[in-house]
Amino acid sequence: MLAAAVLGSPIAHSLSPVLHQAAYHALGLTEWDYARIECTATDLPKVVASAAPETRGFSVTMPCKDAALRFADVVSTRAHLVESANTLVRQGDGWYADCTDIDGALAALECVGHTGGDVLLLGAGATARPCLAALQQCGAGRVSIASRSEERAQPTLHVAAQLGIDYTWVPINDPDVLQDTCATADTLISTLPGDAAAGYGNFLRRTPRLVDVVYAPWPTSLARIVADNGGKVVGGRTMLVHQAVAQIEMFTGMTVTDDVFAAMVASLNAA
Repeated sequence: MLAAAVLGSPIAHSLSPVLHQAAYHALGLTEWDYARIECTATDLPKVVASAAPETRGFSVTMPCKDAALRFADVVSTRAHLVESANTLVRQGDGWYADCTDIDGALAALECVGHTGGDVLLLGAGATARPCLAALQQCGAGRVSIASRSEERAQPTLHVAAQLGIDYTWVPINDPDVLQDTCATADTLISTLPGDAAAGYGNFLRRTPRLVDVVYAPWPTSLARIVADNGGKVVGGRTMLVHQAVAQIEMFTGMTVTDDVFAAMVASLNAA
């Protein structure tokens, strides 16, 4: 039996098994298995190195994305650029790292109707960096990166600079700055946990477009406030299903056709 799994902590809430199992079934891979494995960043090297030979790959979620990047023998150009990996694929005696989170972010930006204007990006952690790569690909004006500490945001600001993005850092705890920045932004992207973003809703409620990376619990308070004020909202489930496509293709060597993708979406909607 061939296998794959998702690594992270906490991991019980992950819907990746729902997507992958639906895809494997639709592809006729009835012998494939996909599991959740509770795994910290410290644990990741040992967990991956001790994986059974039939394990073809791992999806990687927080807090393990930096560890996955460091562990891999070969790293894709885009994962290296954003300094984050959400995918590990067995290649011979080693492991290949990629960042399909960029695919998910691109799909979410397309779904929300982003057309290249200014962006306010909440959060400067590992999840924010693939969003920057997606913005670089689909186009953006000025990207304002909001976080608590400019010093701690430096890795993400470095990625923005490497991507050639016109960016600035803004303090997330300054309500006036946050509200003024949001007022001139065409799209708001929140990479914050749902509860962390809750306190900013009143300052951000008038944004015309919101991409919120959270998929459970849904909707977040920020998503609800924006939607109630007429904004268009796209949540983390859109990102989740699109980032899974390339993972499945890399793990199995098969193409995710429209029918397979439809089965993935149906399984996610039923979860």
